Amino acid sequence: MSRHILVTGAGSGIGAAVAATFAADGWTVTGVDLREPQLRESLACLATPARMLVADLSDPAAPDRMVREAWEAGGPVDALVNAAGIYPARAFLELDAQVWDQVQAVNVRAPMLATRAFAELAIGAGRPGSVVNISSGSALRARPGAAHYSTSKAAVEMLTKAAAIELGGAGIRVNAVSPGFVTVDSTANPVTEEYAAAVAVNPLGRRGRPGDIAAAVAWLVSPAAEWVTGSIVRVDGGASAGTTTLPAHWPELTDVQAPAGATSMTSEGAAL
Repeated sequence: MSRHILVTGAGSGIGAAVAATFAADGWTVTGVDLREPQLRESLACLATPARMLVADLSDPAAPDRMVREAWEAGGPVDALVNAAGIYPARAFLELDAQVWDQVQAVNVRAPMLATRAFAELAIGAGRPGSVVNISSGSALRARPGAAHYSTSKAAVEMLTKAAAIELGGAGIRVNAVSPGFVTVDSTANPVTEEYAAAVAVNPLGRRGRPGDIAAAVAWLVSPAAEWVTGSIVRVDGGASAGTTTLPAHWPELTDVQAPAGATSMTSEGAAL
């Protein structure tokens, strides 16, 4: 029997890569996006036939309706990937309730409502399931113009943990992947090259690709991760481990720092 995955944000970027990865592995894919032309184009390239759902996830009724329509049209859903998200840049002093609420609605409320609907159907059918949320490195490190976005992703990570502990007894695993900067050339969420260059610095020295994130999602959904839930997997080239851009704070030991009996050396190498 074909396995069935529901992917939000499947019209481009990470969501599209997730859909393609699972289709290549023989899964039935239901893709969701607000933008019908992009979604249609993305799903047309998949290795297996896919179903398309156009939905505005800022609508409180949309996530539940989306999950139930996918379940009814394509059969029971085995995995849900909440990849849809928005990140409009807005300085803190320019943030208003409308922008704040829109970001929280799409980035946090929609994954919560979709996960709840998925869990209700899976539990009712006596089936296990897997949910993967897409977080962000900004959940750990705030950045200018992204108070609303960073807050939403921090909330997604706690939502992931909270859902995991409540749903684990029913055989439903909930995890998240936290990407570093990934080049997606998004028209929905564009960024400047200056911003990309600044935020993409990491120990491995390259920007992420959507496929890097899709591979992590595939592992979390797979039987290889059957004992993994409530985890946040950082796929960021090592960016969350620390920074590579700072110089040594002081190149020599001071008298206080030096081990007992050690001698300091002059720059010419003679003992003092």
